[in-house]
Amino acid sequence: MINNIDFKSDKMNEIVLSPKDQPLIQIEAEVISPDAFAGKTTSEIESLKIWQGTRQFDLSEFFDVSGASGENAGDTRIAIDGSVHRTKYIGQEMSGGEILVKGSAGMHAAEKMKGGKMIIEKDADSWTGTQLLGGELKIGGNAGDYLGSAFRGEWQGMKGGFIEVGGNVKSQLGSGIVGGRILVKGNAEQFPGVHMNNGLIIIEGDAERGAGAEMIGGNMVVKGKIHTLLPGFEFVEKVNGIEIEDGKIEGEFLKFLGDFAVKKTVQGNLYAGEVDGF
Repeated sequence: MINNIDFKSDKMNEIVLSPKDQPLIQIEAEVISPDAFAGKTTSEIESLKIWQGTRQFDLSEFFDVSGASGENAGDTRIAIDGSVHRTKYIGQEMSGGEILVKGSAGMHAAEKMKGGKMIIEKDADSWTGTQLLGGELKIGGNAGDYLGSAFRGEWQGMKGGFIEVGGNVKSQLGSGIVGGRILVKGNAEQFPGVHMNNGLIIIEGDAERGAGAEMIGGNMVVKGKIHTLLPGFEFVEKVNGIEIEDGKIEGEFLKFLGDFAVKKTVQGNLYAGEVDGF
C-alpha cells in the first residue's frame, strides 16, 4: 500500500551545500530549492539571497556551494551535508527534483511543496510540510508540531502527496488535511487529525488525546492505543483489516464514526487497535 521513498535517481545533477555554523538568529532560505537552483552556475547559486531578520545575505554567507545544477528542477538534486536546524523554508513550493538533508531541518521545510522528493535524515522542526500539495517527504527521526497542517486561521491543510515519519510527532498532525497520506511509525501527541476533511493518516504507535477532533471526513488509523477518546465518536464495530484504495491495512481494529460534536451527517472513520477504558 505505502512504499518507501526512493532517493537514488542517478540521472540528476547534484549541488552540495555544506553548512557553516548555524546562526543564533534563524535564516529564511526558501531559495534552497531545485526550482531556484536549476539552470544556474555555482557562482549564481552562491549569490542567491536569504534573509536573517531584516537583513539579506548571499547564500554563500552560510553555505559552501559545489557541484552543478540541472537544466530544470526535475534534473536537480540538492544535498545538504549536515544539520540545518536553524534554517527555515527549505524546499518551499518546490515542484520537482530532490532535496536530501543529511541531518535535521528547521521550521517550514517543504512548505506548500508541489512535487519532487525530500528526505530529512534526522528530525524536522514544526510546520514541516505545511499545506503540502504533492510530492514525497520522508523524515527519518521525529517531527514537531503541525506536520502537514493548515496555517493558523486557515481550514485546509495538506492537499496531496505523501509524508512518512520514522519516529514520533508532536501536536496537531495533519490539521485540516483534505487529501494525501501521512504515515507515522511512532507516536503522536495532542489532536492528530484535528479538523480532518479527507485523506489518510496512519499512526503505528499511540495517540495521546483528541484524535480526529472535529473531523468530518477521511480515515485515521491508530494501530496502537488512543489514550483519551473524544465523546463525539460513536463505536461501530470491530473489523479485521481496513480496505483502502490500493491495498489493505492488516490487523484487528475498533471502528468509530465522528466527530458528532461538530456535524451530524458527515463523519470520518477513526480506527484504533485499542482505546483506554473501552
